[in-house]
Amino acid sequence: MAISKTAQANHKELFPDLKSTLKVTDPEFIEIFDNFNFDEVLQHQNLDLKLRMKITLAALIAMQSVNEYQAMLNGALNVGVTPVEVKEIVYQATAYVGLGKVFDFLHATNAVFTERHISLPIEGQSTTTPATRYEKGLETVRQFAGDAVDKMQENLPENEKHFATFLADNCFGDYYTRKGLDAKTRELITFAMLISLGGADPQVEGHIRNNVTVGNDKDTLLSTITVLLPFIGYPRTLTALNLLNEIIPENN
Repeated sequence: MAISKTAQANHKELFPDLKSTLKVTDPEFIEIFDNFNFDEVLQHQNLDLKLRMKITLAALIAMQSVNEYQAMLNGALNVGVTPVEVKEIVYQATAYVGLGKVFDFLHATNAVFTERHISLPIEGQSTTTPATRYEKGLETVRQFAGDAVDKMQENLPENEKHFATFLADNCFGDYYTRKGLDAKTRELITFAMLISLGGADPQVEGHIRNNVTVGNDKDTLLSTITVLLPFIGYPRTLTALNLLNEIIPENN
């Protein structure tokens, strides 16, 4: 087997100067992976390159794949994903994968930025204050998920209502209200993180609906699942596909 010309060209676009050590130590594996990831998979998706890289970074954070994240981060920066966009992906991951993973990726991101002489800190993107984060977050979550958080506030026991508050002021008020990524991209990277985590089926279902609300159609979600298959594996891929088809049947 040889690496196809298409795979070579797509790989070179991301990593023009890379000299792969695995190509020397594990040539058969690299041939299989490069042909699949940089050629075959790309024939069945409709995302532009920058968006593909953003969802790939989000998925790698969810899976705690720091080394591959740093490699793909360099590729993303090479094709024009901005430092602001990268930081927003990492920050937003906090709400979905937790600080225990995000801190490692903040350090990994800063290391790559430093190597590339990208000044730190990146320009701030916050649009809320401690006084406005709850109301702005609630306004934002209503745009994405309707009255889901309002119903939680109404229906949860008194000693659990703080979780609904946290969804409004922290998840949406602290992160989704930030500049740097538009609504469609934010929902798509959340979907990418959730399907990469595995075991978060109810949240995946909710964010499939959110994606449709903000304008990401079924083809876009199918493309996301397709692009992530080489990174997340078949079990998580097929679970995500089944959930997508349950929420958006084929005849819709």
